[in-house]
Amino acid sequence: MPVARWFEQAEPHAGAPRVWALQVEAPAWRNVAQDVAAGGGRLLALWGDTSLPGHASVHALYVAQSGGLAVELPVASLAGRYPGIEDAFPAARRLQRAVFDLNGLRSTDEDERPWLRHAAWPEEFHPLAAGGVEPASESPAPVDSYEFVRVQGDGVHEVPVGPVHAGIIEPGHFRFSIVGEKVLRLEQRLGYVHKGIERRFQSLDLRDAQRLAARVSGDSAVAFSWAYCQALEGMAGAPVPPRSAWLRALALELERIANHLGDLGALGNDAGFAFGLAQFSRIKELLLRSTEQALGQRYLFDFVVPGGTSRDLESAAAGHLATHVRALARESKRLKEIYDEHAGVRDRFAAAGTVAPELARRLGLIGLAGRASGQDLDLRIDLPCEPFTGLGPVKCGSTDGDVLARVVIRFDELQESCRLVERIVTGLPPGPHAVPLPDPPAGARGIGLIEGWRGPVVMVVTAGEGGSIRRCHPQDPSWHNWPVLEHAVIGNIVPDFPLINKSFNLSYSGHDL
Repeated sequence: MPVARWFEQAEPHAGAPRVWALQVEAPAWRNVAQDVAAGGGRLLALWGDTSLPGHASVHALYVAQSGGLAVELPVASLAGRYPGIEDAFPAARRLQRAVFDLNGLRSTDEDERPWLRHAAWPEEFHPLAAGGVEPASESPAPVDSYEFVRVQGDGVHEVPVGPVHAGIIEPGHFRFSIVGEKVLRLEQRLGYVHKGIERRFQSLDLRDAQRLAARVSGDSAVAFSWAYCQALEGMAGAPVPPRSAWLRALALELERIANHLGDLGALGNDAGFAFGLAQFSRIKELLLRSTEQALGQRYLFDFVVPGGTSRDLESAAAGHLATHVRALARESKRLKEIYDEHAGVRDRFAAAGTVAPELARRLGLIGLAGRASGQDLDLRIDLPCEPFTGLGPVKCGSTDGDVLARVVIRFDELQESCRLVERIVTGLPPGPHAVPLPDPPAGARGIGLIEGWRGPVVMVVTAGEGGSIRRCHPQDPSWHNWPVLEHAVIGNIVPDFPLINKSFNLSYSGHDL
């Protein structure tokens, strides 16, 4: 069945722009996935819901040309196993393993290794299952015997890196199979810092939980808190005032600029160009100071709130911010010229960590890294919410797929975000920056979709009784891109891995829910 036919059967979803909802039975679950993949669509999220005793379901959120499609599969009658979709969307494999660890719902995928558990709780315990029996004791469970895939052959040896890293890097294990210096295979194991965020949401009030949403992955605080509030406001049927939507877009683009500045400096440093790190660190610090002066925080964890924003932007601060961003754009453009002219930097960036467009499409690479490999999805343009329909953001893309392409995308998006910031602060519509938000009815489900700096951020919220949260699932784009990094490093030398890894700059925190 063509993917458009599934949209014809679906009903509009209240919690996100241009998203439709569809409940299916087991055979159609796989048919939808295969049709979306064949039609060039993408899987954005996959999660389980066992929050009600006696009711269990798995859910997938796809995006195609027609919009977003949220698909639900009840699994109570499937003896605990539901059809896996990893053949259509390889990124689903880790997501399905996580669903089992958290909810106890097993797919038909042959890979049954634990993904998030890490012996943090007994194997028979599933933290998100309704009415689940808590572990009898707090003593640790036996350590998992985790079988990495081994590469056989003359001269092949393994180099384990992590999970503990130097400095403040979060934990993750990387198992390299190499010959000499050339990487034959990389296998990751993540999820070491299971923070219990999805379970924690269930103990919070709907109106307060945006603070936790903003801390799912701290470098994407605005994206996650906006996606959460978008879902909540959709459930309540209460659109925010135009001024607050513009202020949210301002915060989102400031967050994008800050992260691109940090990454461009770090990438220069990884290429042995410390000058780049020094200059971009200086520029980022000045931006954070301007952000604090204008909006009250260096990092905008608590700026987006249900019904609008926590504060307004005064005209004097708006003028100062516009002036600063214009200067930032000019200086960043000059630094790009320096990067382009530096033979050593270009030699390290070019042809390293290449992900060809066809491989990127097959593996589901999304966000900034995807746009560097010919996958041009950008929710601000393809599935926009206000005010992006009127701001007219421009897509930045490449088909080269190497570290250099991911660096160029950052430079291009930096300039475009500076343009959007200036457009926003000089054209803010009048009116309130926040309005009261009515309570959504119990059982209502909302979906938030925001293009964060790294890629599409998803928040799925189901309301409980009396303003509580029955279920909340956050999805960081890193879930889709971590597996692609394993392919990007093949054929490269081991010393280039830090540079390739940084060019993706994926989130550990957004993965360890």
